Amino acid sequence: MKKLAIIPAYNEQASILNTVRDIKMNAPEFDYVVVNDCSTDGTLDVCEKEGINCIKLPVNLGIGGAVQAGYLYGVRNGYDIAVQFDGDGQHSALYLEEMVDYLIDNSADMVIGSRFIKNEGFQSSRLRRMGIKHFNLLIKMLTGRSITDPTSGMRMVNGDVMRLFSEDYPKDYPEPESVVYIMSKGKKVLEIPVLMNERKEGISSISPTKSVYYMIKVTIAIFIARVRK
Repeated sequence: MKKLAIIPAYNEQASILNTVRDIKMNAPEFDYVVVNDCSTDGTLDVCEKEGINCIKLPVNLGIGGAVQAGYLYGVRNGYDIAVQFDGDGQHSALYLEEMVDYLIDNSADMVIGSRFIKNEGFQSSRLRRMGIKHFNLLIKMLTGRSITDPTSGMRMVNGDVMRLFSEDYPKDYPEPESVVYIMSKGKKVLEIPVLMNERKEGISSISPTKSVYYMIKVTIAIFIARVRK
């Protein structure tokens, strides 16, 4: 079984090397690919200097486009399982094999690493927790399923979902929308508890000033994703 970690990266020069090292050390059965989304810092230089497997996007596509490029890479190279793994050091590769086992043992299509099942580790800011709660309630209203961490970027999928996402994936803030989309197609989505770290370097793409836009845009997108077939 071929397993791939997809690492979208935009201006992560301070953390990308440690992220790759984490995967090599704690999840050695996983291959990885960094998707450099036209970083304006030294992310690409670090990747080239350290011999890191890297896709160099010709234009900035945003998080959705970068992740979709990773899924397309996975499909074209025959991977059976793929996990999105943030390049900022917030995720831990120690959970990846556990996620694989949970995906297979439960015949799931997606497994999400959730911060909020046990409420341990870094819990994000108060403002973001409010947004996460909003999306949780919205998804439950539309699907009948509770997803405790719908914005988590630590998501593992099987080959079927990888192929689906390689063809059609949200471009902006894709996590909640893409979960609802595959659930509307009858896919099985589960969560397991994980600990996440606070970002130590770099700047999040979702600033406080973008939060209102984020809430409105993703809420509308979730409604649309629910009725898509």
